[in-house]
Amino acid sequence: MKKIILTAAAVFALTFANAQSKDKKESSEGFSKGDVYLTGTANYQTTKTGDAKSNGLTLAPGIGYFLSENLALEGNLSISSGTTNSGGVGAQDFKTTGFGIAAGVKYFWTPASKFSLSVGGKISYNSDKFDNGVATSTGKTIGLNVPVGLHYFVSNNFAITSTWGGLGYSSNDNGGNGADKTDRINFGLDMSSISFGLIYKL
Repeated sequence: MKKIILTAAAVFALTFANAQSKDKKESSEGFSKGDVYLTGTANYQTTKTGDAKSNGLTLAPGIGYFLSENLALEGNLSISSGTTNSGGVGAQDFKTTGFGIAAGVKYFWTPASKFSLSVGGKISYNSDKFDNGVATSTGKTIGLNVPVGLHYFVSNNFAITSTWGGLGYSSNDNGGNGADKTDRINFGLDMSSISFGLIYKL
């Protein structure tokens, strides 16, 4: 009788282990070495102070590739557009359009699970054109950033992602033509530096 019970227990244990292994193989949520993914964020903001108001929209699609179980390369493009009205008597409209590229690496903790945390390093270049209706100028910015991200898979292929700007450095030539450069080091702790987006794993 004892042998029968032990045999039944062994069969049950093997069956359960096999089922768990099968479920794990069939579930492809999370990331693994060799995965390619598309990502994108969209930011819109508007501000108003008295009669003065401004708004801006930025779209940033990107693509990533996992070199190993935890490390991914990622590249992004960004397109932005915004308007500002100075308000008051003789109010003027200022328009801004921009284009940028960025590339970097990200290290993921628990990449194979539904939920993961990442930290990375990114270098970026942006060109922004300013137009006040009378004259135009173009400013160029080079930046270094250490973004922190949270990612959650809602299905096998789609994940919701949030990115916090973290520590950053930028250098802006303010349109060139002899203008003084603006160098900035930033360590954001407020919610305004967080952006949300989607990841689609191919």
